Amino acid sequence: MNIARHMIPKVCTVFLTESNTVRQGLEILTHHGYAAVPVLDDHQHYAGCITEGDFLRFILKIGSADKRDMEDTLIGDILRRDFCPPLSIDADEKEIMSTLMNQNFAPIVDSQNALCGILTRRSLMQYLSEKL
Repeated sequence: MNIARHMIPKVCTVFLTESNTVRQGLEILTHHGYAAVPVLDDHQHYAGCITEGDFLRFILKIGSADKRDMEDTLIGDILRRDFCPPLSIDADEKEIMSTLMNQNFAPIVDSQNALCGILTRRSLMQYLSEKL
């Protein structure tokens, strides 16, 4: 499978950076209606994904849903780096299928760990449908 042909390129995806505030992250996630988005470090390398659950855990931890209370904490401070591991742009079909059976999308990275885009479960299903 040629991942580059089936992924959504980085320029068409929503992502956050570790230096965004929790408030900014929550507003972006809410605005776009996503349950999870990739997070990049300051060098544009993939750092992990952040989910609605991560924001909820943060709100419960600080005991406040006031947006002003979310301006002092950065996304990098609440990011679970082991969640939603990326796939290499050169990943094989077996690895792609295994990953997308457990996640709705997979971040795609190059050999420098730079985000290239995302591959969705839907795009995998479309590819398999066309292959049949």
